[in-house]
Amino acid sequence: MIQISLEISYYSLTDDYKTPVKEFLDVLGKNPKISLETGTMSTLLAGEYDEVMEILTGSMREFMEKYPSVFCIKISNACNSCKKIRIK
Repeated sequence: MIQISLEISYYSLTDDYKTPVKEFLDVLGKNPKISLETGTMSTLLAGEYDEVMEILTGSMREFMEKYPSVFCIKISNACNSCKKIRIK
């Protein structure tokens, strides 16, 4: 099992950009298979590779269908966050 941490920033290209960003974070936060740590500029996800990627791609697709969007993502299996953040 590969544990990863993933840093993501979501930019909704709408006048009311805060609403889609909050909705996106709410969707990610409801999933018990991943750990979520929200910051002011980005959000850190951690968990098992396949589960994190499945949750992420499904969520991103939903929001890209609803809003013009930009996602910036960094993925690591070697950073200390993978070990520090505990999965729920």
